[in-house]
Amino acid sequence: MNPTTEVVHAANALTSWFSGVSTEVKKLSRNVATRLEGNLVGKSKVDMAALVGLDELSREFLTRNTFAVGAGAFFAAESVEEGSRALEWWSRKESGAIGRLDFDLTPGSHRYYNYEKLPFFSTAASTGEQTLWGPYVDYLGFEEYILTFAAPVSVHGNFTGVAGCDIRIKDLEPLIMPKLRGIPGDAALVNASNRVILGNSGMYLVGERIKSGSPDQHRMALDVPHLGLSLIYTPQPQTS
Repeated sequence: MNPTTEVVHAANALTSWFSGVSTEVKKLSRNVATRLEGNLVGKSKVDMAALVGLDELSREFLTRNTFAVGAGAFFAAESVEEGSRALEWWSRKESGAIGRLDFDLTPGSHRYYNYEKLPFFSTAASTGEQTLWGPYVDYLGFEEYILTFAAPVSVHGNFTGVAGCDIRIKDLEPLIMPKLRGIPGDAALVNASNRVILGNSGMYLVGERIKSGSPDQHRMALDVPHLGLSLIYTPQPQTS
């Protein structure tokens, strides 16, 4: 069965929106790499001096892209000089102010943030491509469902870390729910692991893993490279 006009329209709109996010994240990654290369003259590892100006890039990103609640860069431990910061991440507070978000990077501590093992970092490091992780509950940051977009940062041809942004599901909902609600019947946006990002009905709950193979469930992949996004929907029965 061919997708209806409403499904095609929703898929195209979602593809356009997420492609825009992807473009912004790639731009941030390039800007971070350029700033680091300019600051790391004659040095091989990221030190405190190399981080100068990265806060401006995060602030600019968050000011320009109001859908994001956090933005910045995480660096591979082997690329960071001892005593320097391994990350520069900035977040938008409820007041609207933008401030640094700190994480506990002490191994063995109760809230240790081992970011190099998390998919947004490890997948970008292994594939050299942009990644999307989530929705997941960010217990060490915003403590609610978020999506993390990340793109590799390479300095002089070497992987140094990732740059990206966080989007809260509650902030994403008003932006893409109207597109999903334009589809007659149950529909949802899902990630590469078949987890629901957002659904247009109680049939699909955020974070729920969807079993594939149902004869009533149709799927349309979104043409946004490397993010693994798909639109699933249940066609409405034809009426005579």
